[in-house]
Formats: sequence, C-alpha cells, structure tokens
Amino acid sequence: MFYVFGQGFEKMLAQLKTMTMNTSMKNNHTQLGIKAPGKHAYAIVIPCYNEEQRFPFVEFEKFAEKHPEVLLCLVNDGSKDKTLAVLRGLQVTCPSNVAVFDMPQNGGKSEAVRQGMLYVHENYAAKLIGFLDADLATLPDEWLQMAKYKENNPKFGAVVGSRILRLGADINRDDSRSFASSMIKKLIKKILRANFQDTQCGAKIFQRSLVPFLFQKQFNTPWLFDVEIFLRLQEKFGKTTLQKGVLEYPLMHWTEIGNSRLKLKDTIRIPFQLMKLYYQYQIKSKPKTMALGVQTSKTAISLN
Repeated sequence: MFYVFGQGFEKMLAQLKTMTMNTSMKNNHTQLGIKAPGKHAYAIVIPCYNEEQRFPFVEFEKFAEKHPEVLLCLVNDGSKDKTLAVLRGLQVTCPSNVAVFDMPQNGGKSEAVRQGMLYVHENYAAKLIGFLDADLATLPDEWLQMAKYKENNPKFGAVVGSRILRLGADINRDDSRSFASSMIKKLIKKILRANFQDTQCGAKIFQRSLVPFLFQKQFNTPWLFDVEIFLRLQEKFGKTTLQKGVLEYPLMHWTEIGNSRLKLKDTIRIPFQLMKLYYQYQIKSKPKTMALGVQTSKTAISLN
C-alpha cells in the first residue's frame, strides 16, 4: 500500500496540480480531472463526499492493481475535509487506471455521478460505463461480474444491480425501513409502468452510446435520479423496449451502510418528487416507441 503524509504529500499534490494546469484541456470536464493513461474496457464512476476517514483505500487499491482493464473514476463532490487528497493518493498509487475528477462545489450524489459519467465518456474509450457507491455496499468485483454479463449479452442496453432477498445470497438490508421502501417501490412501479424490483441500488452499468443521452441534462431530484434515468430511457425508446432492454442483475452480496440512510425529511419528500417526475415524463412528454438494441422493421438504435 502507498500513502504519503506531511510535506512529501503536499509536494506530491503541488506536482499533480502543476501537471493538470499545464495539460491542454478541451473542455471543463477535462480541466477538472486527472487522467489515467491506460486502456480500459470498463469504467466505474465512484462519487465521494467527505470520505477522508472512511474511504476504503486498500480495497480499491487491490482491485485497481488486480484489474488494469477497469478504470476507477473517483469524483470528489466538493468535500469539506481532505477527501480530495486521499483520492489523489490512490491515483498516484495506481496511475494507469485511477482518475480523479474534482467538483469544487458540492452538487449531491446525482450531480457527482452525472459529471463523472460525462467526464469518462469524453476522455476514455471504455465501452461499458457505470457507477458504484464508495462505501462498498456492492463490491467492485461484483460490478465487474455484472459488466462481463452485459458484455456477453449485448441485447441489453443497461444492467442494474438488484438487492433481491433470496436463498444463497448475502443481502443485508435494514428491515426497519421495509414498509416505507415497499410503498415507495409501488409508486415507482406505477410511474415507470414496468416491473422493476429495485431501482435504487447503487450499482449500474450502461452501454457507452447511452451515456450522453442519459446524463447530459441535470436531474430533477437528488435522491431519485436512478428512477429518472429509467424514465429518460422510456421517454426515448418506449415502455416495451425498457422491459426488454434493461436487465436487473441479482446481486450475491450487499451490505446496508448506516451513513447511506435517508433522513426522515427526505423520505417524506420522495412521494412528491415522484409525482413531479410522473408529470414531467409521463404526462408532459409522450413516450416514443423505438428499439433499444434489437433490429425492428422501422427503427433501430445501435448500442454497440
């Protein structure tokens, strides 16, 4: 493991800052990022906010060293502590496949994911791009298994993790929130008009060609951007294609992290935010019927 403290660490940060300033940048996303020079088949965007004391440095370091084909894009979401220094420390340790994207101001998880996805799309050639929570509720190794499944099943435009409780799986969820979660899930199903089991899992993967359409515009709600992603897919390609073009991947391992829980006031706001999304995407905008990845007699959208 590599970690530097004190003056040596400050010197390293100064060198990284100089490198970034002297690099020819084509846009704002590139200006805010420290690139990784390796060639990557997959890219994981990891939003980070005030993670100085809890960031799993060793776990991500081991994964990066074991899987050079996977780019880890660490997004600092305007943290108030020394999260950025920790992330840059990992980038120096694994320079070929760790990139750091710094957002000067806190924008929330949805904005951090959005900015990170666009940054990766603009600067790297990875064919499969997705995101994962920094708390390792889902392990990066399982994200990679999802990506390889998607690669072997190109008919799916997206593969999303699903925390389905079942025999043989190690899924640890907080039962105290089961009633509220159940009601919210029913509302989401009504809005999406699709039989989703879990829209809120933090592990998702998308075909590269979908990224600009899904993430170019800011999301309307901070906690329900996952739902809005599916609504955008449905708006462009139609309900039938959404059912056939998105796969829910049952996770083998998932652990509830206490710090990730919604506050009571946010839970109360969710139904109103869902109604806002329903009006915007299901009433104001009429969904189209197009093909997500399967050839039809009229229109086909290639995801490869």
